[in-house]
Amino acid sequence: MKKSALFILVLCLTCATATRAQSWQPAGDHISTPWAQLVNPAAPLPEYPRPLMQRDDWMNLNGLWDYTVVPVGSISIRKQGQILVPFCIESSLSGVGRTVGKDSVLWYQRTFTVPKAWKGRRVLLHFGAVDWKAEVWVNDIKAGSHTGGYTPFSLDITDALKAGENTLSVQVWDGTDTGFQPRGKQVSKPGGIWYTSVTGIWQTVWLEPVPEQHIANLRTTPDLDGGRIRVLAEGATKGIVEARLSADGTGVASARALAGSELEIPVPDAHLWSPDDPFLYDLEVSLMVDGKVVDRVRSYCAMRQVGVMTDEDGIKRMTLNGKPIFMYGPLDQGWWPDGLYTAPTDEALAYDVQKTKDWGFNMIRKHVKVEPARWYYHCDRLGILVWQDMPSGEWTSPWQMTQLYDGMEKSRSAASEANWRKEWQEVMDGLYSHPCIVVWVPFNEGWGQFKTVEIATWTKQHDPTRLVNSASGGNHFLGAGDILDLHHYPQPEMYLYDAKRVTVLGEYGGIGLAVEGHLWAPDRNWGYIKFTSPADVTEEYVKYARQLQEMIARGFSAAVYTQTTDVEIEVNGLMTYDRAFDKVDIPRIRAINQSVINTLK
Repeated sequence: MKKSALFILVLCLTCATATRAQSWQPAGDHISTPWAQLVNPAAPLPEYPRPLMQRDDWMNLNGLWDYTVVPVGSISIRKQGQILVPFCIESSLSGVGRTVGKDSVLWYQRTFTVPKAWKGRRVLLHFGAVDWKAEVWVNDIKAGSHTGGYTPFSLDITDALKAGENTLSVQVWDGTDTGFQPRGKQVSKPGGIWYTSVTGIWQTVWLEPVPEQHIANLRTTPDLDGGRIRVLAEGATKGIVEARLSADGTGVASARALAGSELEIPVPDAHLWSPDDPFLYDLEVSLMVDGKVVDRVRSYCAMRQVGVMTDEDGIKRMTLNGKPIFMYGPLDQGWWPDGLYTAPTDEALAYDVQKTKDWGFNMIRKHVKVEPARWYYHCDRLGILVWQDMPSGEWTSPWQMTQLYDGMEKSRSAASEANWRKEWQEVMDGLYSHPCIVVWVPFNEGWGQFKTVEIATWTKQHDPTRLVNSASGGNHFLGAGDILDLHHYPQPEMYLYDAKRVTVLGEYGGIGLAVEGHLWAPDRNWGYIKFTSPADVTEEYVKYARQLQEMIARGFSAAVYTQTTDVEIEVNGLMTYDRAFDKVDIPRIRAINQSVINTLK
């Protein structure tokens, strides 16, 4: 874009940060979580955003930015207000609370000054996630672009920088449900199980100085059979990489390899990771060039292994560290009444994970959404197994749940298919080193499902260390992936069984309770079935759990209950959308959940 077209977007940035922060207020009149009151507009979500690869020097760019929404192709752009990054423009916590739509683009702008201590290093600009197409300028110089609403991307902006104040501008377009891009539960007109659109920046934006030769990414792979951790430091083209493993501050082992080569660290008498004992090793990786350490990052890893076995009754069971395990947890959609896709604080982000543990579950199915890296870090450290869905898009394929042989699929354009594959690979690559993730779920209920057998095979080839749940809830194909996944509401039911794959109940439940004072829309709410008291919800939940437990001997090896929280007008959560009210008797729920899980111990 020419400079004259770009900065007729001359946005006035002369006010002091404190003054700008005082002008921010949440938008709208929907309910909010308790953490919304703790959001600091001068420094929202200040935590280091990438726990798997930490450096000491960095600069958080979250905070109040200037914004404008203009028609696609518009040349004249003038500041319309301020938006609190990283909350999407539709959210309350953005301070804006408006939609954008396919016919408009959203512009962001702010200034920053690079610390003098960073001189002589390359400066990377990181985005946790921007939904969907982002184009980035620094000082009117195009720095790069990215498509994909759920994955991080980085740009080297060093050559566009100048001394003193620099201007960062971002243009975002998102067609939500009008295009082929993956978008999960977002729609232009929310209702039922479909929710408000999310446009723009919704994860942390930050700067980081790095040397010319540096580590761009870490891939850690536990190898229990070989008694080792494999580590690949990506990015550097010369030098030697050294990795040091420690446990509780005590050195365990180290290894070296030429840059670009995978190294192997022996782990004698490995302390295994599991939900009952989520032990994490500390990992420090250094890059040495000409005998000098030029880059160093801190990370962590775990020794754990996922697989499939056949039990004494001939039933395929999932295994963790070589032992059969019944994986049981809630469908977790990851939505917030105040931040939509973005939790108000890191404490809030961790809260849902800890709550899942408190309820006695050992697993979460992350449903058609990808979370910030810190969410997976919380799962890693707290001990929760994760089934990771691919966000759905380009709806919909014809859907059937009851046949194994004649699954139906959607015909996608070449561009749509290429985009889907690109984004799914970015999801897998971005989350690869998190030990909590044990299952990849490329498709749900025929939502844009295509080339199922091929995609399941490709997913397994891309990451052979995890199980593949090819088609959760329908459009089943024999031989596609490791898992046959059934959905049935409200009560559990086993209406199909696969002797050659693991059979699971990927969704059931949906017991609804509308709690006055905690509703997104008090005049309308929805659930698969509805009750009027927590006591009744608890009784129904326990009844279903006992039915499920009886089906484990017949072949079920995992189950997913719908769901963690209410979401917008859905009221079938175990707690309300604002996380302020538990709808069940927690000791009773915990006891039955643990009993179900222990069936296979």
